[in-house]
Parts: sequence; C-alpha cells; structure tokens
Amino acid sequence: MGRNLIETIMGAVVLAVAGFFLVFAYGHANIKTIEGYQLTATFASVGGLDNGADVKINGIKVGTVQSLDLDPQSFDAVVKLSVAHAIQLPEDSVASISSEGLLGGKFVKLIPGKSKTMMAAGGTLGPSRNFKSIEEMVGNLIFLATADNQPPAAKAPAEQPAERP
Repeated sequence: MGRNLIETIMGAVVLAVAGFFLVFAYGHANIKTIEGYQLTATFASVGGLDNGADVKINGIKVGTVQSLDLDPQSFDAVVKLSVAHAIQLPEDSVASISSEGLLGGKFVKLIPGKSKTMMAAGGTLGPSRNFKSIEEMVGNLIFLATADNQPPAAKAPAEQPAERP
C-alpha cells in the first residue's frame, strides 16, 4: 500500500513539473500574433515561409505574416504582413526572407529605409530581396567548383633539339 502511495505522489510531482514547464515555455516562446497595420511585399520565391511566421527588424519581432498568395499575372509570391502600430516604416524600406540558422524556420526581415515619408497602412514595400535557399546556394557553389570555365593553360614551348658543337 505504501508503494502505491509513493508512486502516486511521484506521478503527481512529474505532472506538476511538466505543467509548470509548459506554462513557462508558452509565456517565453513569443508565439503570439502581433496586431497592427497591413503591408504587402512581393517575392520571386518565399522558400518555405509560412503563415504566422515572424516579421523582424534587427532581430526583434515587430509583426507576423498574415497570408501568402500567388499573383496570377506575374506568378510572384505576394506576402501580406501585419506590423505593430508602434513601428512606422519609411517608404523606401525593403523586405527580405531570412532563415533562423541552418535548420531554423524562415522569417521576413524588414530593412528600414532613409526616407522622411512614412509608409501608410496597406502600402507595398519596395523591391524585395529574393530568397535563396541553402540548397540553391550549395548547388551554385558545387557548380562553380566543378565548372569547366577555367581558361586553357598555355602550351609549353616545343623542345628544340640541342645543338652539338
């Protein structure tokens, strides 16, 4: 009987610790969506970006990705972003897609411009920097390393028979 009581108490302690961990992790995970004004950015490729992904300026979350659509005329990816009302971006700001490390998720990186005029809600960010995935970069590197684009080596001068005295 005493053994069952100890096992029950240990099980309750384990569940309490697991519950505390979940509450702590949720509170510090910064997974909440940020409500704000909407901006649009256009990319040739979004490379694994998902709805709800972070929008960051200098590594600080300032918004979230609201939707990903395809422009039927240009076949570019149209990304709608929600940026916090407290963040006012200059009109010449640029968006790019970055990765949180080698295996991390993707996020939209905003690079504020220098313009004195601020972007209005519903505005479109300037020319976006296209995303290159790790696979594309490694493929390009391998192609460059193995390409036959080296100039041909200069031919050695033909050997002249030595003159005999």
